Amino acid sequence: MGGVEDDEPASKRMKLSSEALIHLSNGSTVKESIVGSSRDLMARPPQSDGGEEVVGSKGVIKKVEFVRIIAKALYSLGYIRSGAHLEEESGIALHSSIINVFMRQVLEGDWDESVATLHNIGLTDEMIIKSASFLILEQKFFEFLDEEKVMDALKTLRTEISPLCINHGRVRELSLSIVSPSHCFTVRSPKQNTSRARSRTKLLEELQKLLPPTVMIPERRLEHLVEQALGLQRDACMFHNSLDEEISLFADHQCARDQIPSYALQILPAHTDEIWFLQFSHNGKYLASSSHDCSAIIWEVDANGISLKHKLSGHQKPVSSVSWSPDDHQLLTCGVEEVVRRWDAPSGECLSVYEKAGLGMVSCGWSPDGKWIFSGVNDKSISLWELDGRELECWKGQHTLKISDLEITSDGKQIISICRETAILLLDREAKVERFIEEDQTITSFSLSRDNRFLLVNLLNQEIHLWSIEDDLKLVSKYRGHKRTRFIIRSCFGGLEQAFVASGSEDSLVRTLNLYYINL
Repeated sequence: MGGVEDDEPASKRMKLSSEALIHLSNGSTVKESIVGSSRDLMARPPQSDGGEEVVGSKGVIKKVEFVRIIAKALYSLGYIRSGAHLEEESGIALHSSIINVFMRQVLEGDWDESVATLHNIGLTDEMIIKSASFLILEQKFFEFLDEEKVMDALKTLRTEISPLCINHGRVRELSLSIVSPSHCFTVRSPKQNTSRARSRTKLLEELQKLLPPTVMIPERRLEHLVEQALGLQRDACMFHNSLDEEISLFADHQCARDQIPSYALQILPAHTDEIWFLQFSHNGKYLASSSHDCSAIIWEVDANGISLKHKLSGHQKPVSSVSWSPDDHQLLTCGVEEVVRRWDAPSGECLSVYEKAGLGMVSCGWSPDGKWIFSGVNDKSISLWELDGRELECWKGQHTLKISDLEITSDGKQIISICRETAILLLDREAKVERFIEEDQTITSFSLSRDNRFLLVNLLNQEIHLWSIEDDLKLVSKYRGHKRTRFIIRSCFGGLEQAFVASGSEDSLVRTLNLYYINL
């Protein structure tokens, strides 16, 4: 089995056998004669003298830790010789000799010896020792069952696993494996495999997660540190609006201002009066616009730009809003205190009209499955309709205003509407619970984020408030800078992962703000 100390150089002790490669969970491969990342490759214990020596311009990276992590990464990537040479040349071992012995014992199935070695590693936390011992003895138990040595498995369970006095539920499951062999496969860890050699490698990975990182460096530690660094650079980038795949290790990441759209590509002149509402289809192939000229337009978007597809006429009053169906095949349009019309997007044909005698519609929206539509009514109620025009349900009371936005969360559970001049209603349809966002100023419009977590609220005092609505209602941020004196100004989420806020303004400009940089 080998002693604790071994003075032979690492490069000479690395023997590549002809046995089948063991495939580790991180995708790298090592020969079975090598333990985990390195089996017996180190002649010296981890360096202690000079352990405070540092590298890097800021003096915060300990050289010993840095070299060990690099060696670990080399082994994980499959560069076995390079890892061994790094250890030999630096004089810094990836693992101590006793850890190498322990790892070899685990892979070779020397269960009793590996448990004994575990107690000699120098761990001070008794629970870690017990938990690691439990994993080792559990593997021993399963291998006895695989070899049909039921009495040996039972003895291991009774005299070794149970006395640890931890994980009693798991002990009961192991007992059932003896009573019902078919139950054995259901209680195995999803990471265990019927191949014994491979399951031992998985066992080593599980033990590695339990033991302190100074004893056994976690898998993919260097990759994790690099990902953290890239993430911090991305989060610190004011104009970040690019995919993570575009971030390089060769230079610090910083997006330029031109990542944010800043100039006009095309002017669409088909409407003859003010445009009140715009909405792209979910697939991005179409754009719908509504206008004070009592019409709505479906525009087609392609590589050559945007072109007029259909002009939708039929409303007798200005069209205040539009809403695309979940599959983008249909479009709702709402006239101001008039009717809601449903249109076939490919043909431009009006499929249905939704109206209530003596009342007018003020907003509209789709259920997530596209089977129903919602509409705000000027008697302050909200109606639910079947597509054929039959009203299914009506929530009466102070639920909406004469001019009001209406949103439905993607799970269909919550309806959101402006219910008073200074309040927004979040109505839970299933729980029959009402929550309210209360503002000090008159609310002019709002926009729901794609993930249903945030609400942008535009106010009369030229402020935009960002509210978190996921759990408890919480005001997160305030944005200022746009101009509003006469008209309803709308804002929306945009950019990669909706990380920006874009807002219209009466000074003929569009304001773009980073969602994470403007706080209260």
